[in-house]
Order: sequence, then C-alpha cells, then structure tokens
Amino acid sequence: QAKMAGMDLSAREYYIPGASGSYLNYGAAASEVEIDLLTGATTVLRSDLIYDCGQSLNPAVDMGQVEGAFVQGIGYFMSEEYVTNTDGLVVSDGTWTYKIPTVDTIPKQFNVELRNSGFHKKRVLSSKASGEPPLLLAASVHCATRDAIAAARKELHCCGSGSSSPSFFELEVPAIMPVVKELCGLDNVEKYLETLVGSK
Repeated sequence: QAKMAGMDLSAREYYIPGASGSYLNYGAAASEVEIDLLTGATTVLRSDLIYDCGQSLNPAVDMGQVEGAFVQGIGYFMSEEYVTNTDGLVVSDGTWTYKIPTVDTIPKQFNVELRNSGFHKKRVLSSKASGEPPLLLAASVHCATRDAIAAARKELHCCGSGSSSPSFFELEVPAIMPVVKELCGLDNVEKYLETLVGSK
C-alpha cells in the first residue's frame, strides 16, 4: 500500500561532526596466550574487553561488531603477513601463504562488556562506532605473546640453552609462527629435549 501510495518508508540521519571531524572512542583489553616453543603457534586462551559504545543503538549488533573487529585485529597483529617480491607484486596471495583468522583464532574464553557513556547531542542518537576501533584492542594479544616469549627466553637462558640476551628482542607485527619460534630461543627440538633430560 505504501508503494502504491508513493510513500517513503526509509529513515535517514546525516551526521556533521564539527570542526575536528571526529570523536573519541574508549576501550581496554587484557589477553592471556599460550605459545608452543617448538612450533611458535600462539593460542589465545582468554581475552577480556570493555568498550564504550556511547548509547548503543542495538547491543547485540554492537557486541558482534566489537568481537569481530577484535578477531580481525588478532589476524592483523599475529598472522596476516603481507609479502611482496622485488617487483612489488604480492606473493602472499592465497590462504596457503596469507593466514586470515579462523575459528581457532577466537579466544577460548571471550568476555566483552559494552559501556554506555550517556547522552551526547552531537552524535547520532548518542551512539558511537563499534565496527572498527576495537581492532586496536587486539594489540593486547601481541603484547601477551611478547611476554610469553620473554618468559620462555628467560627459562631457557637459566637452563643454559637459550639466547645470550633473553630480555631484549623485537617482536614485529605480525608475530607469525616462525618468528615466535625463533625468538623463543630453541635452535631445534633435539637441543631442547637434551636440556630436559639433563635437568632430571
């Protein structure tokens, strides 16, 4: 009937943020990871997030957006290595070489809380974006991985089989498996097993 009557049933809002063209988003995250010293594989055991959505228009949608952005961020910080050759052509052009997040990437325990920061007349219905900013909270996974590597290096250094300077190393983004494995300080599996046998 609306179509026949020529009635427009859509709703619109046009947002003009002002001089700065932006507003601030707030969030915090803490993550716990486990790394396999022999392979460099990183498992995210737990992540706890809190994110400011202003006044959420739809908490179920915003929750999904925050979770999705965080997992996408884990891919960015941990696995999605963008490799090019000398001609500038992308070498990592398929899932065999370019590792996107999978179901195994999602934290085993994933806690997300939305924070409503109240009314704000200059935002659309007082809401804030939830689809992209939470990606940065995945830096907590990268930081946790760095701490886990540091602990492994310290332990191996005490056993006399690790790097000569366990405290100082650089963990680039993304922290892919071969890099994590190398930074842990194990040259090979046999050497590691020898240290275990020698310590008993």
